[in-house]
Amino acid sequence: MERLLLTLLFVALFALSLYGMWRGWRRQAREQSVRVPPLPAVPEGLGEPLLESSGLYVATTFAGRWQQRIVTRGAGLRGPAVFRLYRDGVEVDRAGAPGFWIPRESIVNVHTARGMAGKVMGTQSLLVFTWRLRNGDRDVELDTGFRGDDLAEYRSWSEQVEGGARA
Repeated sequence: MERLLLTLLFVALFALSLYGMWRGWRRQAREQSVRVPPLPAVPEGLGEPLLESSGLYVATTFAGRWQQRIVTRGAGLRGPAVFRLYRDGVEVDRAGAPGFWIPRESIVNVHTARGMAGKVMGTQSLLVFTWRLRNGDRDVELDTGFRGDDLAEYRSWSEQVEGGARA
């Protein structure tokens, strides 16, 4: 009987913890939906990509705050993705989640990082796009992280994105 009570207590505490995490995620999404406008949709008729890489979409965070994940509008869902560079911007094509567009004129910086929103590695294994998203009369600066299958492609991404931004 004592063992059954302890087991039920453990199950109840576990369920309460899950409920608390779910409520916190929903509260954070509600608060962020005011600060972060919808992510841009991918435009039609882009043509052939200049560069394409597959890997893992890690997260989108507020710029410079690598642990403050954006959870609103589906941006907090980590998963397989393909990043494609076009003349006008970067397509983030996520499997099982809505994709979005990073316009080239919005990109501030492309760099590598060791970690972002719960994904930390010992090396500079993440490709991070810092970009501005228009929110009414002010911009919100975001970091979008990607862990590519081939880390050697990161140099090409940096050169192509930053070279095209200056052109």
